[in-house]
Amino acid sequence: MLALLIANGGVTVSEFVGIAAASELFGVPRFISVPLSAAAIWWLVVKGSYQRVERVFLLMALVFLGYIVSAFLAKPDWGAVAVGLVRPSFSLDQAYLFTFVAVVGTTISPYMQVYVQSSVVEKGVTPENYARTKKDVWIGTILAILVVFFIIVSTAATLHQHGLHIESAADAARALRPLAGPYAESLFAIGLFGASMLAAGVLPLATAYSISEALGFEKGVSRSFREAPIFIGVFTFLVAVGAAIAVIPHLPLIRVLLVTQVINGLLLPIILFAILRLVNDRDLMGAHVNGLFYNIGAWATVVLVTALSGLYILVTLFPNLLRF
Repeated sequence: MLALLIANGGVTVSEFVGIAAASELFGVPRFISVPLSAAAIWWLVVKGSYQRVERVFLLMALVFLGYIVSAFLAKPDWGAVAVGLVRPSFSLDQAYLFTFVAVVGTTISPYMQVYVQSSVVEKGVTPENYARTKKDVWIGTILAILVVFFIIVSTAATLHQHGLHIESAADAARALRPLAGPYAESLFAIGLFGASMLAAGVLPLATAYSISEALGFEKGVSRSFREAPIFIGVFTFLVAVGAAIAVIPHLPLIRVLLVTQVINGLLLPIILFAILRLVNDRDLMGAHVNGLFYNIGAWATVVLVTALSGLYILVTLFPNLLRF
């Protein structure tokens, strides 16, 4: 729970930082956009029902389509993309590993591993509907990976191809405009804002679910503050702290985004290991324990993520150790 709280607390800050960066691309100061966004997220979750929250989050997820469009606007070398998929490169350079861990941390996010479980419970999914839930998770996972793929393609074809160094979201948007067309800047800003809003709601919610469940407190978005004070309190605290830090003047937005995702990546093995221990506990899961196929894939993921995190820590602490 402590690892989850640290990871989710840091990334909640980064999501409000993303909201600030995106709104400033449209000329809206963060001092206006961040408090308004935080209030909107808090009102949606605290005052709404689970069904309403889910529908709004699903609608907000449509902004991810903007990243797919951006990738095609960037006109990448699709032959090189195909080669890169089949024969990926790897480096022991500290900056490379830093970015790699950040990408893993933001893709296999710790908060999503626990949010999925909590949302299934609150939906009231029965064993009879469990097969549909598994399909739902599979579809969501595949779509998420596709979005990450197109983000990497679009930035590789524009920013990386031209050796551009990015210090802020505005730098990224301005750099994309002449390289990927007049709509790339707007698509980048819309995608960043929508993705940040979505995660800024889900992250504190996932944390509130997990802590309430672990400590035996009442939880649920359909509950009032009187019925679930710890649940609502944790959610409110994370939203308030995330928004407050994001409006700090001269905060290095891009650096904050990257560092928080690296923290996510480093803490991810702890979360995954705990979840896999639970899902393979037959006393707890009964007939729904992981099968051989799922266990091979899941444990392979844990081993790879752990090895990557360990390698990054090793290279960071002892930069000359692996130079041979």
